[in-house]
Order: sequence, then structure tokens, then C-alpha cells
Amino acid sequence: MFQESSQKTSCEMRPVVVGIYGIPGSGKTFLLNKLTLELKDSGHFSFYEGSILISSLVFGGLEAFQKLPEHDKTRYRQLAITTIGNECAATGRAAIIAGHFMFWAEGEEAGKVVCTRGDLSTYTHIIYLGVPAEVIAQRRLDDSEKTRAAVSVEHLRRWQEEEKTQLHRLCMDHGILFSVIGLGRSSDLVADVSALAHDFRVHTEEYNLRCGKSILDQALGCGLEKLETVLVVDGDRTLAAADTGALFWRMVAKSRGSEEGDLLKELFSGPLGYSYAAFRQANLLYEEVRRDLHFSDLCDAVAAEVTLYPEFLELLKQVEASEHVRAVVVTCGLAIIWERVLERAGLSRIKTIGAGPIGNDAIVVNAEVKAALVAHVHTVHHCHVFAFGDSPLDLDMLSKADQAVVVVGEDRARSKTMEAALLDAIDNGGLRARQVLLPSNVSPRLDTTRLPLVDITDPEFIESVFRRPRCPSPQVLHATSKSAAKLLMTPTRDATIAGPALRDAHRRVGWYLAMEFLADLIGLEEYRIPHVQGHRTEGHRLVHEQRTLIVALMRGGEAMAFGVNDAFPLAMFVHAKRPEEILPDHVEQRHAVLLVDSVINNGNTVMQFIRRARDLHAGARIVVVAGVVQSQAVTGDRPLARALVHDANLNIVALRLSDNKYTGRGTTDTGNRLFNTTNIA
Repeated sequence: MFQESSQKTSCEMRPVVVGIYGIPGSGKTFLLNKLTLELKDSGHFSFYEGSILISSLVFGGLEAFQKLPEHDKTRYRQLAITTIGNECAATGRAAIIAGHFMFWAEGEEAGKVVCTRGDLSTYTHIIYLGVPAEVIAQRRLDDSEKTRAAVSVEHLRRWQEEEKTQLHRLCMDHGILFSVIGLGRSSDLVADVSALAHDFRVHTEEYNLRCGKSILDQALGCGLEKLETVLVVDGDRTLAAADTGALFWRMVAKSRGSEEGDLLKELFSGPLGYSYAAFRQANLLYEEVRRDLHFSDLCDAVAAEVTLYPEFLELLKQVEASEHVRAVVVTCGLAIIWERVLERAGLSRIKTIGAGPIGNDAIVVNAEVKAALVAHVHTVHHCHVFAFGDSPLDLDMLSKADQAVVVVGEDRARSKTMEAALLDAIDNGGLRARQVLLPSNVSPRLDTTRLPLVDITDPEFIESVFRRPRCPSPQVLHATSKSAAKLLMTPTRDATIAGPALRDAHRRVGWYLAMEFLADLIGLEEYRIPHVQGHRTEGHRLVHEQRTLIVALMRGGEAMAFGVNDAFPLAMFVHAKRPEEILPDHVEQRHAVLLVDSVINNGNTVMQFIRRARDLHAGARIVVVAGVVQSQAVTGDRPLARALVHDANLNIVALRLSDNKYTGRGTTDTGNRLFNTTNIA
């Protein structure tokens, strides 16, 4: 009936609508009634019995509906689900619906699917009640309220398997998260489905990333004031040769007495690819195992099969003993397995962020999350980052790091798609990385010119990890090696560009730095906005944006300052050629002061503005935003470098750090180029 797959729609772009399916007698209505009692007081959910809603839409009720021709029945079914979707969009509530997928009388060759295209475009999640056929058969016999035809256990089992098979395929094709829940080791069906419903309602990509950052903050929180360097390490085929996911699903198949293969490999090779939805679906698969099998024992068994590469074991032992270096494992796989692998290796201080069953600190870890967590270490914890990974999912993370190392294992176990993705990241994405061969006799990836070799046990590499203090200060955030920065800085360095075109280029730089660094550095706050679908939803802006002051240091900083103001339109904007032009009224009650200039040479001028702002408001967050900062200004014993060491509320954000000590004059002065005054310089 549904041969072609519709274009997948992100679950978080539409209201959360959860379908509860199962063959007649599986307990859909009973469960819906229990959920209504348990969840209605929260105000977050609406509940619907599909047949009752259809009955309310048809004149004459359900009896009249049953007499309609099939095309009219389909029309009313579509109307019912559309009505629910519209109500949820208007109220902001999540819907829980008990419905039917297929009717199948015993003796008929095939069942009749009653699921419509409207269902597949409206549902975001489907929970299938996989109650054993023997239990359903007995329930049907004992049901005194409904007259049900006698059906054999064999037919019920066949009916159920057919529904699960078709629903699984349709859900994957239409971006719907699908979970089977039965009467396994967990006996509290209502509690299990209630927990899923709560999770479905709140778990968006944004929520997921917030959780990941929170876990990371907890992992790095101990001794934070001393922390200077963080190692972010992938798990499977990076820390060890093993693929814990493949091992886990082989053990699950053995426990279930089935021959099913690696379910994750099947999932990620399907229509969802490596999307956020696919990783959420993986979490639901883990949840099914948790309910039905001895999940913890399975994870222990997998961990026992994993041996860390000796080179990583030695490096991480040294990290364990350090006060200023931390390591965190960020894995797309099961967090609990890697936690136990590390425990068995005696590495109890190294924390893990990864996937798992619903809840219990389990999140989606995909390529975007890995990269965002590295950026979070930079912008919030102000640390130097070493990143280690082996697959295309690690490339964004590696690109964000200060030092990137590609782990290259045995040829037979390597990612087959990594070579092309790695080449593209180096040639077109600005990635600068080295490769470590584990074991040392395996063949390298690409060539050792584009991807130089490194030995992570070499004393020189070890020294680079534990070196302190870092240079420049971790409170200096810059985009020097980023591809975006290279594109943005090109017109600012082009001698043929001046005047309005150059001012536009500087304005774009200011906007970029605000989005790339300031939003994370200062933080965001939520506020209510009208959604395009008619309901209210959450928007975001800079924390205390209305209490933020943007100071354009004249005249070179004006264009960039306008770009920062484009990003934060509620902020106050003032011009200042001299520090005393920043007035007490400008700074009092301000949460953050952003001092914007195009170029910082020795740092002496901007230090005068910093002192002025600090004198007027001792507790304000001060951020210097610049296009180019000479690295000598923020290192050694320079006044600006000393201020960064001693003032925890002072940061510098720059598009580029430069080792070039040249100071522009006359026709090369940035201010003259910005305003076409080079002829009178």
C-alpha cells in the first residue's frame, strides 16, 4: 500500500504525536486509560482513542462508519489524524493515540492495512505492544465487554509479526521512531510507556546537546580552576580495535536465540542514515534490550572482550595522574560499556559520554554533537583540545580541535568510507591532522605528507599534551585554522578592497565571531515566541542581551561592532575613541561589555579600555572582539597577557591570531582602508 517513502521530516519540526499500536486484545485501550490517569495532570499530553474520534466525526457514529465504502473510510481516518495534529500544534501538547494498523480475519491470505498516509506524516513516534500471542488469545477469550471472533494463537502470532515488520519499514521510511514493548522482564507496562512518553515530549536535538554539555561539565568540573588541556577520544576502533556495538548485538542475538545480525549496522545503512533520528532509534533499540534481557550483564560481557591499545592505556594513565589534563571518551556507542572497559583498565577518573537506553544520562552522540562538545571545551572551559578518532563521524570533532589525531587500525577493521571523507576534509575542509598507526606495522591512510605520522608514546608528543602553561591563554578564543575564518579574512587582507566593501567584510566578521564564540562564551537564555504553526514555542537570545554593551573602538572597530550588533540587536551600542568616552551610565548594570576593534597589535590601547570598563564595573564580563590579534600581545609578560591570567571575567575573541609584528601605517592602516582616507594619510 505504501511503496514509496515520503520525504523524512524531523520529529522536532512537528508536534509530538505518539501512536500506540498492537493487534486487538494487546491492551491498547487499557493502557491508554491508565496513561490518561497518570499523565493528564501534567498538562503536557492529550489522549485519543482512534475509533472514538472517528465515531465523533461520522454522522451515525461507528456503526455508520463501518458501512461506508473504503475510500470514505480512508478519508475519515485521515481527517481524524489531521484533527489531532492540528490540535497539538495549537496547544503545544503531545498526543497519545490508541489506533489500529491492520485488520486480519483468520483464513484470509493477507490483512487489510488501515494506516493512512496522514498517519505516517503526523506520527513522530509509534509504540507497538508486542504482548505474547498466547496472552492475547486468553485475553480475547476472557473479554466480557467486547465480542471477539475466536482466533488461533498461530494466526495472532502471524498477524503480530506482520504488523511489526510493516510498521518497522514504514517508520524508517518516514522518519518515525519505533519501539516494541511487551511483557518482558519489566512487568510495569504503564510505567515503561509513561517514561517513553515523557522522553519523547522533551527530547529534541537542542535538548540532547544541552544534556551532553551538562555531562561534559560534570566530567571536567573537578579541579576546573587548574584545567588546561582536555583529550576528547572516540571509543570503538580508536581506544581499542574492537567494535563494541557489533559485539553487543551478537550477544543479544545469542541471548534471544535468534540469528539477527548487527541491528545498528542495518539501521544506519537504511533511509535514516547517520541522522539524529537514527541515533534516537538506536537508543530505543537499547531500551528494548534493557526491558527484555539482562542488559547490565550483557554490557559486562562485552567489556570483558575489549582490550585497550597499550599506547592509549599508557597515555591515559598519565592523564589520570595529572591535575591540569583531563580525558573524556565521547562515543556513538553504549556509554556503559566504555565505562566498564575503563574501569577494568583502572582508569576510573576518565568519564564517558555516549548512548544507552532512554534516560540514565544516555544521549545521542553523532558527528554534530562530538564537534559541539569540543567547541564547548574551548569556549566554556577555555582548554586546549587534543581529539582522537577513526571514522567520518569524527571528522567534525577533529576539525574543531587544536590537535587532531586520526587513529589507523588494521586494514580489515577500518571504516571503508573514511579515506574519501578524510581526503575531502583535508583538501576542502581545512582539517590539519596527524595519524597514529595501531599497531605500528599497519599501513597508513592517504599519505604521510597530507597526514603526517605521530607516535603517541613518543616523549615529544607526551610533552606536548602535558605542557603548561598553554600559549596563548585559554581565555583567548580564535578561529585562525577554521575554513570560515579563511574565507572571511580574505577580503580584509585584499589590497584591492576598501571603503564600503571592506566595511561590509568587517561587519560579516563581527557577526561571525558573535555567533561562533560569544553565544557560547556568554550563554543563551530562552524566551517565548510565536511559532509559524500558530502556537507558542521557545526562542533563544544572548543571556541578558538588553544588559549587554557593545563599544566600537573608533574608528577601526565600528564596522565589526555593527556586525556584533546584528547578532545581538537588543544590546546597547556606543562609540569610543578614548577610554573616558565610556561613561558610567554606559557600564552600570551591564552584564557584559564587548570592546570591538579591528586589529590588536601590542595590546596597550585595548588595555586602557579594559581598565576603564573594569574601574566602572568590577564584576562585568569583558570580552575584546577583534579581527586580528598579534600573538605576542597575549603571551609572555605583556600587560594584556597578565590581565588574562588574573581576570577570570576577561576574554579575547579573534578571527585570527598572527605572529606577524607588522603594524599598518598610511595606505596599509586598516582605518584608512575602511574609510578611503589612504590618500591623506
